[in-house]
Amino acid sequence: MAKKIAVLPGDGIGKEVTAGALQILQAVGERFGRQFEFSYGKIGGEAYDATGSPLPEETVSLCKESDAVLLGAVGGPKWDQLPVHLRPEQGLLKIRKELNLFANLRPTTFYKSLADSSPLRPEVIEDVDMLMVRELTGGLYFGKPSERLNRNGKEAAVDTLFYQREEMERVIETAFKLARKRKKKVTSVDKANVLESSRMWREVAEEIAKKFPDVELQHMLVDNAAMQLIKNPKQFDVIVTENMFGDILSDEASVLTGSLGMLPSASLSLTGPYLYEPIHGSAPDIQGKNIANPIAMILSAAMMLRLSFGLEDEAKAVENAVNHVLNAGYRTKDLVSSDAKIITTTEMVEKIKAALLDHELSLSI
Repeated sequence: MAKKIAVLPGDGIGKEVTAGALQILQAVGERFGRQFEFSYGKIGGEAYDATGSPLPEETVSLCKESDAVLLGAVGGPKWDQLPVHLRPEQGLLKIRKELNLFANLRPTTFYKSLADSSPLRPEVIEDVDMLMVRELTGGLYFGKPSERLNRNGKEAAVDTLFYQREEMERVIETAFKLARKRKKKVTSVDKANVLESSRMWREVAEEIAKKFPDVELQHMLVDNAAMQLIKNPKQFDVIVTENMFGDILSDEASVLTGSLGMLPSASLSLTGPYLYEPIHGSAPDIQGKNIANPIAMILSAAMMLRLSFGLEDEAKAVENAVNHVLNAGYRTKDLVSSDAKIITTTEMVEKIKAALLDHELSLSI
């Protein structure tokens, strides 16, 4: 039976990298005899232009009826002057709520072929393999009130950091389950020396850890974590943290590999399909120039094959194909290298597709 995939290309380079990932999925179907059914929906600025909403109800329905969701990117300066509730980013926040996407997984993996693209010394970045687990539907991004106001005749603003214990429990337990399959270490990041929510977070982490005696728990303040990601990233296995801290730290971690264009992500749902997207934005400054890096989106599709469909061999073949092309020296413009062979978005997709369809190359790297 065909796997139903809701495709939300979104804005900017989202359309370009999504088109590339779909070509790779079609190649997976050809190579392994799998069937995928793609249905398209609108989200973000494109959706607002067409319907007056950054997330139309028909898109929500499409996603809920699918086995997985593949999302490109949203936003751009074209929509910066819209009221907050109509801006493209609201479509992204709303789809997370609608699909109960409670945890975002962002892996950061060292690619030997890209060592010279990293701002860190090779001996610091070598062998880094970490997984950031970010709570996705609570905290400052969703707390109420969130507004501008007048206080004693002076302009002010308020955002609310709100969490329920169960929201903390489910994402922290997810991190422990994932760590059990990896190097058995969880680093819980908080600001417990200042924030009451973080003190509660730390208490919950301690309680969850008792259920996983084989997994080491380490607590780390967020400012120290930001430093340690640069100073000694190899110490980390699974990092779990709340929404805003995870947003910031995962973007910092992405630089370790040399480019935002390399990092995929998966958002896990409590009740519905999982959502997969690259962590980069819509990059409107390079839209239509055929220079965007499609690898993060392609690796997001590989995560979908593994996590939503249980297709481990297929996922590994995609990852091996990406590695093969990188090892051969091919790069998109975002990946700095002294001897790189710079190619376009479409050329990168074609080379990964060719490597995937080559049985020997896709078996192991």
